[in-house]
Amino acid sequence: MSALSPSVDISVDRSIGLAPTPEHFSAADVAALAERLERNEYKTVFEPLEDWHTLRAVAFHSPELVTPYRHLLELEIDED
Repeated sequence: MSALSPSVDISVDRSIGLAPTPEHFSAADVAALAERLERNEYKTVFEPLEDWHTLRAVAFHSPELVTPYRHLLELEIDED
């Protein structure tokens, strides 16, 4: 069972300075994160940056989870 569910806020908790580590993200969590980035309906200019950095961290740890959303990272992915 995943430590996170798609309905859980996966952003940084500023009160304690902690965020879930990339290995705790499920495919559903990554999909929810990507959906937020694609909607781009953030209240501040920093919120999408946090989500982008989170998605990037997950990509380094579990690239297979991020492959469908690699366009959001604007990175060249090695197809080999």
